[in-house]
Amino acid sequence: MTLTDLPDTELSHRVAQALPALRAHAEWADENRRLHEDALDALAESGALRMRVPARHGGLETDYAALQQVIAEIAHADGSAAWNTAVWSMCSWLAGLFPDPVQAEVFGEAGVRVCGVLSPSGTGRPDGTDLVIDGRWSFVSGAPQSGWQIVLAMAPAPGGEQMWPVMALVPMAELEIVDDWYTAGLRGTASVTTVASGVRVPAERVLPMPAVLQERYATRLNLDSPVWRAPMMATGSACFIGVATGTARAAVAGFLQELPGRKITYTAYESRRDAALTHFQVAEATYLADEADFHAGRLADRLDRKGRANEPWDVTERVSARAALGRVFQLAERAVDTVATASGATSLYRTAPVQRMRRDVQALNQHALMHPHTNAELYGRVLCGLEPNTAYL
Repeated sequence: MTLTDLPDTELSHRVAQALPALRAHAEWADENRRLHEDALDALAESGALRMRVPARHGGLETDYAALQQVIAEIAHADGSAAWNTAVWSMCSWLAGLFPDPVQAEVFGEAGVRVCGVLSPSGTGRPDGTDLVIDGRWSFVSGAPQSGWQIVLAMAPAPGGEQMWPVMALVPMAELEIVDDWYTAGLRGTASVTTVASGVRVPAERVLPMPAVLQERYATRLNLDSPVWRAPMMATGSACFIGVATGTARAAVAGFLQELPGRKITYTAYESRRDAALTHFQVAEATYLADEADFHAGRLADRLDRKGRANEPWDVTERVSARAALGRVFQLAERAVDTVATASGATSLYRTAPVQRMRRDVQALNQHALMHPHTNAELYGRVLCGLEPNTAYL
């Protein structure tokens, strides 16, 4: 059986087989600020890194429900590995928007990974039919372990009088990597800075962002797939949301596993399990994880349903995808924080997974496109009948 023919149930089974390697190297990744090569190999062999690669190039094109489930399972072992899986999935999807010959160039290398960010912090100047790009992009997760990067830059729009954002595909060999990823959370993601100095990009590897945001994609072959019949931001929300749901579930499961025999120091409770306080804490964390799963599942269902039916998305539906992502991140942070508080002082040790989970979900909630408050404001604004104040929908 090839990866292309792999059913979702078999993919889930293969990912489960990869989890011990991810779990074994999670602390190493946290200390060394990148994924261990053995963990990366386990992810690649499982098929998890091919979920958003076109099937004709050996990818799986899994539905969004399966995508979420797989990334959530990976988060049970290591949040950084789950985050990078989401990044590589999303950026493979973005690469799938380019003309089909460009996709053949990118995915022609077996196992290639594509990273990227959506901030247009570069500039492009036309030179013949090429675009010459200079720029600096921060928070490029997985860049040192990727073959290509999606970069965004401001370049002259047609007519040359105004500037507009463009998205370009650039080989990592043509970019400089600045190793500046010294952070509190998601430390294993190697979300470094990359720099372009006069990088020449052929026109076929450049897309105008306004067209992308309006779902006017350059690919022809991928438009037959439900996977690419979706807005960019809804797709991204579905890719990343599993990192949060999986981390919340892992925190609750880890606490319950360690519960027998744990006492509450300086009290008469010889078993933490007997304390009413523990009962409330476990219930609260589980409520929060359940609520996060609800919002995540509803988003995946909408993407799968609309993709199969080739239905358009209205503005409220587009905004609700970002709202769901922000809400899930918020709920996951609360769930993990509840578990960490219940875990006592031993949870402060670096060897305790819950302290890493706590730092990771805090980092999730600081992402500009995923911030719970920003996305809630946007959602409420649209529900009140106002126009959205962003093009990233």
